[in-house]
Amino acid sequence: MLQPNGIPLDTAAIVSTVLEGILYGFSVFMFIGTIWSLTTGRKSSEFNSRMITVACLLLIISTTHMVIDIIRTQEGLVKYRDTFYSGPDGPNGPLGFFSDVAEWSFVAKNLIYTLQTLVGDGVVIYRCYVVWQSRLVVIVPLLLWCSVAVTGAGCVYSETQATTDKENIFASGTGPWITAFLVSTLVANLISTTLLAYRIWNVSRRVGHIQVQKSTLWPFLRIILDSGILYSITLLAALLCFVAKNRGHYVLLDMIMPIISITFYLVIIRVTLKKSSSQDHHARPTPPIFHGFTASEIPFYNDTPSSAYPLKRLEVHMTHMTETHEDEPADSPNNKKDRLSTNEDIESVQEIVEDKFDV
Repeated sequence: MLQPNGIPLDTAAIVSTVLEGILYGFSVFMFIGTIWSLTTGRKSSEFNSRMITVACLLLIISTTHMVIDIIRTQEGLVKYRDTFYSGPDGPNGPLGFFSDVAEWSFVAKNLIYTLQTLVGDGVVIYRCYVVWQSRLVVIVPLLLWCSVAVTGAGCVYSETQATTDKENIFASGTGPWITAFLVSTLVANLISTTLLAYRIWNVSRRVGHIQVQKSTLWPFLRIILDSGILYSITLLAALLCFVAKNRGHYVLLDMIMPIISITFYLVIIRVTLKKSSSQDHHARPTPPIFHGFTASEIPFYNDTPSSAYPLKRLEVHMTHMTETHEDEPADSPNNKKDRLSTNEDIESVQEIVEDKFDV
């Protein structure tokens, strides 16, 4: 049987607080950018109140967790450094304080972490529903979200009831709950992110078959994958550390708190920047295209005044060829129906992702 290993708990408390503080500061900066993205250039009636509420809620929850973490570190290393006593058989001092799973600050941290996870996972699942416009697609993620809520509550309750082995978080009373919680949220995020990415990829692929220009959805696909991978990798590392009974999971779990906020803010900011760049691109006049060359690449197409160089008349003969299949005319009802269905799907997903994906 594996024994608890890794860095000492007092060292883990210092490292986790410092790293969480750095990421928290970055999340606050991104929160400001998110609010700016959701309000700038819009009338008050056009504000997405739900998205602003979620952004503020994530900031409040992560701030509360950060404050409790600072208090816990100060109490463990300073206030109760010489007075904390966990019993004749348990560690005392800072090691005993940080290993006590029934200590109020530890229970409060896990409760707040559960709330943050539920909010973050709920947003990803809702985005999946918005893009697919189908309740059946999100049934499994919703069930996993419920599992996150149940196992998170089980974690908190088991910690408050810990009496024997309360200095060992890997004990049978708390360990299985935490493992189930981490597995549930990891699988829920992987499934939701995969469904989102597949939907956008599928529509982008269909755009390539009917349009010459590159689909505008590819950048959004990368945004979704980047955010999902960032969170999933950190969560997987925490799960592996916990299963291996490595105390490094304390550091990773504290880092995940601001990472949940960062991934949420990151999607909104990058989508807003992409939409702005797309609008600027469409607003600029585009030179005509000649058979794969832009106008600036054609020798006889330039802005030089006509008085500088005399130009001769240029005659261009163009032949237009149309190829049709006899077995299925281009204007047949089936082809019209397929094109109409494809265009409707593409326009629907593009509108949702480009204009409504801040939900």
